[in-house]
Amino acid sequence: MKRFTRDEIAQRVARDIPEGAYVNLGIGLPTMVANHLDPSREIFLHSENGLLGMGPAPAPGEEDEDLINAGKQPVTLLTGGAYFHHGDSFAMMRGGHLDICVLGAFQVSAGGDLANWHTGAPDAIPAVGGAMDLAIGAKSVFVMMEHQTKTGESKIVQQCSYPLTGIGCVNRIYTDLAVLDVTAQGLVVREMAAGLSFDELQTLTGVPLLAQ
Repeated sequence: MKRFTRDEIAQRVARDIPEGAYVNLGIGLPTMVANHLDPSREIFLHSENGLLGMGPAPAPGEEDEDLINAGKQPVTLLTGGAYFHHGDSFAMMRGGHLDICVLGAFQVSAGGDLANWHTGAPDAIPAVGGAMDLAIGAKSVFVMMEHQTKTGESKIVQQCSYPLTGIGCVNRIYTDLAVLDVTAQGLVVREMAAGLSFDELQTLTGVPLLAQ
């Protein structure tokens, strides 16, 4: 079985973002999506620290310390891009002006609940950032994550055991094993990694799956 690489997951997400969309890329794995967007398609990337029109990562040696995303990574600004106040940025998020947000996750439930800001461990540092605002404010929520934890437990669960970020907010899940849609009937498998059967995927997943 060949798992999707992180770049392949990012490429897959990039293909699902339509032209003209306003999109926020969350901290961590989702930031890689910016490097795989087709430059011939007009897509507007938003960052909650006050950027719209964000481009891919700069070439080595061309970083600008004042031009960073919400994860403090250096980024570029495309022609026509804009800077604005942090408060205005959150108003965009909360006001329903983003078409898509792409977030990482610790867990996603079968019903689309999202847990991505705190594991509940006593030594863990809570890092909610703008995740709650994005989860309820964006029109569609895509999640990128590994399918399993390092100890082999499914991150897709019947009910999240970690503190929730949002309830019923996730529309599509992209993992290193599959692409899954959250529907009223359950999780529908849209794509699987090469060499992986539906039965094998089901064994590795913590909830019942539906074939496309």
